[in-house]
Amino acid sequence: MSLPDDWQQACDELAAADDVMRQLIVRFEGSVLKTRGAPFETLMRAIVGQQISLAAADTIWRRLCACVDPGCPASVLSVAVEPLRQAGLSQRKAEYVHDLAQHFVDGRIDPVRFAGQDDETIIQELTAVRGIGRWTAEMFLMFNLVRPDVWPVDDIGLQKAVAALYHRGERLPLCELRALGERWRPWRTVASWYLWRSLDPVEVVY
Repeated sequence: MSLPDDWQQACDELAAADDVMRQLIVRFEGSVLKTRGAPFETLMRAIVGQQISLAAADTIWRRLCACVDPGCPASVLSVAVEPLRQAGLSQRKAEYVHDLAQHFVDGRIDPVRFAGQDDETIIQELTAVRGIGRWTAEMFLMFNLVRPDVWPVDDIGLQKAVAALYHRGERLPLCELRALGERWRPWRTVASWYLWRSLDPVEVVY
């Protein structure tokens, strides 16, 4: 199964099961998850963008692309930490980017294997990289591998949307948020997409 090929099926089933979701799907008709970049580039972008504005991340990314090939882990490893810092990365992020590249080069992360791996196995592989936590791994599953049933309960936007639409503005404990997500299986990625759109109609691309 891949999205957005099955997006309409997901929308039909979500709308039939949940009136709030139906209203969101009608309101944001035509809004579809989009992907960008190869696996290594996507994860490197995620590290670059941590805890800074989109504008700042884009500026640093352009500078990095001038000194490394962002699609080639070996290219990143061939450049020392200091030039990466001069491009705008912090010392820690430069080290994270190197660690990510090393995981790809030595095969600890191999995108070829992803098709045969379940979501949790991929999350465990990715979070072994310094600087990649569960949330980043889940965003990768959703926006790069287009896995259909990811429910990123640590996401602040998701928490806010559920509170506003289903719980009179009160944030749910994570255990209850996980339980609530069960109603949208096997399309929790799509449900998350529309919940995010309820807060911000601008589509996000990772």
